[in-house]
Amino acid sequence: MRKALYLAGAMVFAFPLGLATVAAAEVIKLQAELKGGNEVPPNASSGSGKAEATFDTATKVLTYTVTYSDLSGPALGAHFHGPSEPGKNAGIALPFKSPQSPIHGTATLTEAQAADLLAGKWYANIHTAANPGGELRGQMAK
Repeated sequence: MRKALYLAGAMVFAFPLGLATVAAAEVIKLQAELKGGNEVPPNASSGSGKAEATFDTATKVLTYTVTYSDLSGPALGAHFHGPSEPGKNAGIALPFKSPQSPIHGTATLTEAQAADLLAGKWYANIHTAANPGGELRGQMAK
């Protein structure tokens, strides 16, 4: 009997704590407008694009779609770069499996990557032969 009361009491206290954990989880939407003027240095590309993503704070899973059109030539590379503020360059934070539009993917981020992404320090970048440093760029933002 005593064991049953103890277990029932433990469940009463554990249940609200479980709800608090679930309630703290959030799916955050992020996006970026991709254009040549966002590159460092800017370029006159007539191309344009968009990066859209969701980030699940509980699982740390980033799900993204990147689309673009009207590049100067075929895309040779495409990545998320970071950490960096707008107007500055950074290394590759997350490579995409293919640079061909539409780009779809998922990745589980580290705590540091998640913090940088949510702080607006990641950007999507599309590279071409004419613009090897990047033809289209867009800073990911909530």
